[in-house]
Amino acid sequence: MRSIWKGSIGFGLVNIPIKLYSAVQNSSLGLDMLDGRDHERIRFQRINEKTRKEVPYDQIVKGYPINDNYVILEDADFEAASPEKTKMIELENFVNISEVNPMYYETSYYAEPEPQGRKAYALLFAALTKVKKAGLARFVLRSTENLCIIHPVDKVLVVTKIRFAEEIRSAEEILTPDKEVSKKELDLGLSLIDQYTSKFNIEKYKDEYHSELLKIIQAKAKGKRPTIKKLKPQKAGGDELYDQLLGSLNRKGA
Repeated sequence: MRSIWKGSIGFGLVNIPIKLYSAVQNSSLGLDMLDGRDHERIRFQRINEKTRKEVPYDQIVKGYPINDNYVILEDADFEAASPEKTKMIELENFVNISEVNPMYYETSYYAEPEPQGRKAYALLFAALTKVKKAGLARFVLRSTENLCIIHPVDKVLVVTKIRFAEEIRSAEEILTPDKEVSKKELDLGLSLIDQYTSKFNIEKYKDEYHSELLKIIQAKAKGKRPTIKKLKPQKAGGDELYDQLLGSLNRKGA
């Protein structure tokens, strides 16, 4: 793997030099967009809206619109906005990871220590493991300030980007049910949850959609017609919630 960021984790007065590596990858198939007439690939170009000519990548700059004009920003401007964070993941406090709402999670990176930081890295890993907490920090990645949590996974420290509070929309406009749930319905619901409860094992869950799509692609590449699975009709349950819950329990136990 190739590192995407180099810097340090700031732990009090201790600096832990690290490299970050992407911990996730896209499982979707790499499909190209083609012209349906001759199956030639479609290329996207960066076009100047006024001249209609393509703009070389090295001539593209970033600007912020103000009063029908743009304020052009340079790399130095981004660094000046937060120079102390450009190469530092500064731990600000520690939290119980269970308190972090999953809605805030974005993406994760493996943190690898540089040779001179291995002992301090081991200390932070051991301490977080023992107290079962995560460090909360901020750092700059690709000219953008990010909030993150640092937490131990297996034998590695993982830096997981999380969203800021203002990035989560309010749910005030979402209609919520005003129906009362009876005790017997709640009891059946709890029983159904209990029947389906097991230890979390991500290995059990595969990307079945893209696996099936790849089988179709491979069949078509050989000139075969892919077998299209037919949806199995579901037997309609009763209209009453209690009957549906009871049927679900019986089905699971069968």
